[in-house]
Amino acid sequence: MPRIKTVPYSRASGFLKRQYDAAIDLRGEVEDEYGLQDCEADRFVQAIARDWRQAQLSAQDLGLCVFAEQLTRDPSSVGDLEIRALRDCGFEDVAIHDATQIVGYFNYINRVADALDVEDETFVKAWEADPES
Repeated sequence: MPRIKTVPYSRASGFLKRQYDAAIDLRGEVEDEYGLQDCEADRFVQAIARDWRQAQLSAQDLGLCVFAEQLTRDPSSVGDLEIRALRDCGFEDVAIHDATQIVGYFNYINRVADALDVEDETFVKAWEADPES
């Protein structure tokens, strides 16, 4: 039983609904960016969720994942070298700022969900799950 009552997607509105929709729309972004369709896009996202280091990411996406992992695991270690690495991958300062905000938000919201024992939504399949299950 969760520690607090949460809002299911069917009753979400405003900011919360936009967050749900953004997470669900990941397939569309992958389809557009990598030219994949439906099941291919799902398999690609699942490969990233299982181990992004082994997925066939672009150099820019790989650089972003390295940054996101470091920011998540050891935020105080992020400095000029890491920002320069993102710039070398082609990111401008606004994109670096946005990425930092997004990674920070997901770290925050996952900690809130863990602390409050928020139940997973039943309609959302874990991305790292086997694509055939």
